[in-house]
Amino acid sequence: MIAKVTYSGSLRTQAIHLSSNDVITTDAPTDNEGLGEAFSPTDLTATSLAACMLTIMGIKARKHGWNIEEATADVTKVMAADPRKISDIIVDIRIPGGDLSSKARQILEKAARTCPVALSIHPDINQEVSFQYL
Repeated sequence: MIAKVTYSGSLRTQAIHLSSNDVITTDAPTDNEGLGEAFSPTDLTATSLAACMLTIMGIKARKHGWNIEEATADVTKVMAADPRKISDIIVDIRIPGGDLSSKARQILEKAARTCPVALSIHPDINQEVSFQYL
């Protein structure tokens, strides 16, 4: 078991990561009867994609001796109405290291696009990913 999730009422949950005791609070979004005071579960799905991409890119960068510290990802989630579900996740990745070779960029981008979360998201969800090297 990796986590324990408790419904605390008012459309809010708390998830506790059992090995670290780190806590994530979720809240229903304002467009779905919630207060929108924390990540929604679907926000976490979209955010997990970006976090996974940066993590796997970091593994590749470390293996090759490239520095991508301070890389960022801006995440946008688009919801479909009927049925209510994620339709698109847009991830804009900005990587310091304009001096990275085209081969290095190719390796990093492939790593991002094939991270475990990217491969686990249903194919009906459009993943739009862009990369900027600064």
